[in-house]
Amino acid sequence: MRTSIALAVLIAATVSAGCGGTTASRTATGAAAGAAAGAAIGSTRADAGKGALIGGAVGALGGYAYDQHEKEQERKEREERERYQRYGD
Repeated sequence: MRTSIALAVLIAATVSAGCGGTTASRTATGAAAGAAAGAAIGSTRADAGKGALIGGAVGALGGYAYDQHEKEQERKEREERERYQRYGD
């Protein structure tokens, strides 16, 4: 039963990790999702606090990395649109 709950929280955290449009909101969403997942997983080992702390840190790093990836993709798309408008290729 605990494994099922932990798995459900982990899936929900993964799905919601990309929410937000700014660096701060993506990082915060990742931290919150990671903390929730870490607490759920940590509770299976009777250490939810430690799991939440580790999960929050990992989630924040993941959210930040996702934000940077999205910004890079947006930059490439913008450059491609500008090149197309300028040269028509």
